[in-house]
Amino acid sequence: MSTFGQQRGTLEHAGQVLARDFGEFVVSKQKLKKAEGICLVREKRENRAQTLGFTARPFVLCGLPIRRPPPDQLLFERRNGHFTLQITGHPQFGLPFGQDRLVPIFLATMAIRQQSRIVRFESAAELLDTFGLSKGGKEYRRLVSAFERIFGATIFFGTESNRSAAKMIHRSRFNFLSEAQIWYNRDPEQAPLSEEFANVVVLSDEFYREISEHPIPADLEAVKVLACAPAVLDLFVWLTYRCFSAKAPERIPLFGSYGLAQQLGCVEYSRPRRFRAMLDQWLASIRRLWPECPAAVSGDGGALLVNHSKAVLPLQGSGLQFG
Repeated sequence: MSTFGQQRGTLEHAGQVLARDFGEFVVSKQKLKKAEGICLVREKRENRAQTLGFTARPFVLCGLPIRRPPPDQLLFERRNGHFTLQITGHPQFGLPFGQDRLVPIFLATMAIRQQSRIVRFESAAELLDTFGLSKGGKEYRRLVSAFERIFGATIFFGTESNRSAAKMIHRSRFNFLSEAQIWYNRDPEQAPLSEEFANVVVLSDEFYREISEHPIPADLEAVKVLACAPAVLDLFVWLTYRCFSAKAPERIPLFGSYGLAQQLGCVEYSRPRRFRAMLDQWLASIRRLWPECPAAVSGDGGALLVNHSKAVLPLQGSGLQFG
């Protein structure tokens, strides 16, 4: 559809006319896709028909870096009360960051579904489809790099707890994966030619044990909507777990050694005013997906207030539990 330009008598694209004269009515494909995704998340929750995924407890309690760390930074640490997460990156590939966090979610989900630490899937495009990502050359190269950073990383996860007069300390150091064979094919319809070309990822014993003993359910449709916003995704998954676990109203400080800023992977927003401003934006995005989310910044701006609520509504009799 097109119209004549008023000055030169040449054909002008309809999109240009709409953007110029009726800009307030124009919605980009990206915004329309996001709006449809939000509607689907809310509809499936209301109908208790959510598509369940799973993620690992260490990365719910303490987030991965949001943005790419400097090349010479190979150690990243986050703290959540008595939980400590340290990630050491491979010298060649660096630390996992940003959308790399989708890889552990995908692998944990597949491992729980298949009940095996040997995860099999048809194509790399399956991962991109799961999170609603495009399947172009740039996305495939990004996916290859993400697997390399995840494969090369070493995770240290520690907990401390006091039980009556005794103090218990638990430490675990492990890799995500022990072996990976992935074939990257841009044609999502093409099945593996033979078992020799199957996509196989073997999770480390420690990582598989962690997700098996402490699976954290996640709404995969919500993860898909937030796939390109890792900071909002981290907060959404964290609130899903924290609100479910809350027995009464809780107050989580924003700053300090036990603060929310130390738990999420958002060191870029460590300044109080900037972090609070971003937190308000992230919460607004989460409420579009989860209107009943009870989280809010306190009146004095020093804490996040949470209460019991469920972002994941199990089917009747399913017995869904958080790790």
